[in-house]
Amino acid sequence: MTKSLLSLAVTAFILGGCSLIPDYQTPESPVAAQWPQGPAYSPTQSADVAAAEQGWRQFFHDPALQQLIQTSLVNNRDLRVAALNIDAYRAQYRIQRADLFPAVSATGSGSRQRVPANMSQTGESGITSQYSATLGVSAYELDLFGRVRSLTEQALETYLSSEQARRSTQIALVASVANAYYTWQADQALFKLTEETLKTYEESYNLTRRSNEVGVASALDVSQSRTAVEGARVKYSQYQRLLAQDVNSLTVLLGTGIPADLAKPLELNADQLAEVPAGLPSDILQRRPDIQEAEHLLKAANANIGAARAAFFPSISLTANAGSLSPDMGHLFAGGQGTWLFQPQINLPIFNAGSLKASLDYSKIQKDINVAKYEKTIQTAFQEVSDGLAARKTFEEQLQAQRDLVQANKDYYRLAERRYRIGIDSNLTFLDAQRNLYSSQQSLITDRLSQLTSEVNLYKALGGGWYEQTGQANQQASVDTPKS
Repeated sequence: MTKSLLSLAVTAFILGGCSLIPDYQTPESPVAAQWPQGPAYSPTQSADVAAAEQGWRQFFHDPALQQLIQTSLVNNRDLRVAALNIDAYRAQYRIQRADLFPAVSATGSGSRQRVPANMSQTGESGITSQYSATLGVSAYELDLFGRVRSLTEQALETYLSSEQARRSTQIALVASVANAYYTWQADQALFKLTEETLKTYEESYNLTRRSNEVGVASALDVSQSRTAVEGARVKYSQYQRLLAQDVNSLTVLLGTGIPADLAKPLELNADQLAEVPAGLPSDILQRRPDIQEAEHLLKAANANIGAARAAFFPSISLTANAGSLSPDMGHLFAGGQGTWLFQPQINLPIFNAGSLKASLDYSKIQKDINVAKYEKTIQTAFQEVSDGLAARKTFEEQLQAQRDLVQANKDYYRLAERRYRIGIDSNLTFLDAQRNLYSSQQSLITDRLSQLTSEVNLYKALGGGWYEQTGQANQQASVDTPKS
């Protein structure tokens, strides 16, 4: 008998180590090993600090923007939800992990019952009493084929994916605050430019109107000047509206109002951003949290296959308890009152109309879906970085050309104004010079905004925005496996 029990225990121990989870293999990267090359791209350079490890305080030079980012990290609701999701998935993991161990509970009960005479063995009515105190395990599943461990592994990977989702949320938030701030700055510059241009147009209109009154300018000249004034007024109202909407957008991202003590901002054309190195495509696989999140979800789907496979095999659950049973409370713990119960139960799947096979097929399909999502995430990351690298070089050339165009239009405007005042050129030529100058100045501001947002998006695409200070990556420990 002793040998049989020992053999059963050894067998249960060996089977308890079984796992039907398929061996996990990271899918091959579906992108090239190098970034695109060509006239639109600058040569990529290596650096001591990767973009993902560069603190946002070192990347963003504007003290006002740094203050806004810090405010958003404290108050933003999306970030708060992401943090709470981590807590929720951690709790779910702990719940699932607890199924690996038997749940021990203590139970005490007592009852008194009157038995009528016609139901009594003695023919007389009486009162019976029963008291019990037990300690035991209820319906503990022996995880012989790894079903519970597979589900625990799935819950763990889902929890770890939520950690990466929070990182993605913060990185996206930092970039969104920066882009909204630069848009606000650009609209302020455009509003100021439009205000100055409107004043210039009004002065020209008044001068043309007076010239018409003395017979020097025609009614057509007056009408043309008025058209320029009204067009500038339209832009003036437009930028007033955009400025109000910019503040509203920032308020939502910050989770609160713009601080009254906001630091003095840098000029839009100042040195706003540090340059970030691109590194190699393989680097983003290790540093982009959305890719890490996708891989954890892939591992979770892989673990679900193990649980679906285990459902084909018998499951054994145990219920057992031991304690005391007595008709008298005073003798409940006296000698000879001991009681015990041992109740094993086995469940053998025989006929289920194909539901187990369908569940296994479903889990395999879900894994294939997650493989595709993982590969798509890598491809999207590769595209975002490639777009940013192309924009880096081309925007530098475009901005320089736009500055030259503004200067050329300024020279053209001065000459056209002089020639118009002395009567050589028509009012139409002068108005065209004004419009060209205003348009080129607007384009210079919007091009600068596009350059800044492109660099911010490249920083985000490379995984930057998680650390506040450069060097924290070396100090921060990796994510530990959660403890129950």
